[in-house]
Amino acid sequence: TTHYLFIVVVAVNSTLSTINAGDYIFYTDWAWTSFVVFSISQSTMLVVGAIYYMLFTGVPGTATYYATIMTIYTWVAKGAWFALGYPYDFVTVPIWIPSAMLLDLTYWATRRNKHAATIIGGTLVGLSLPMFNMINLLLIRDPLEVAFKYPRPTLPPYMTPIEPQVGKFYNSPVALGAGAGAVLSVPIAALGAKLNT
Repeated sequence: TTHYLFIVVVAVNSTLSTINAGDYIFYTDWAWTSFVVFSISQSTMLVVGAIYYMLFTGVPGTATYYATIMTIYTWVAKGAWFALGYPYDFVTVPIWIPSAMLLDLTYWATRRNKHAATIIGGTLVGLSLPMFNMINLLLIRDPLEVAFKYPRPTLPPYMTPIEPQVGKFYNSPVALGAGAGAVLSVPIAALGAKLNT
């Protein structure tokens, strides 16, 4: 029980780190143009925390539990922005849970082999997270419309959204994000596993 309570505390705090590492998806003004940056940061942040706590407890399912806490905590943040008068679509909650489930499944299927969880699970997270989140973004209303109607109050002038010309910045962010995420998730997962030993 102490282990799981510890994970709750750390997962809540790590959500703040995850938001700061790639908050581009949380605010629709940067959601599309910075999707690759988001994919890299989110997949690596998820893998570090999930691998660390999954190996810490030795229980398959811990990574999903960890991702679920992050999701709930982020929905609370979404509710706070909504309460401040921003539209429902202004904050988009990332899809972490399916990727974390793949990590748990790898750990379980390889008979709790931490090296397999690190290499195979880390790669699966890096490949799947950009795909799930692109689907997630496609379901919300026009991000640019929201961006110009409700600019982020914390953005400095040099970061205000500039309306892009169609097609100029959109070079398959899913492919770029998935490739970079998959390549970087493995060494990052190895770091999480090393910290655990």
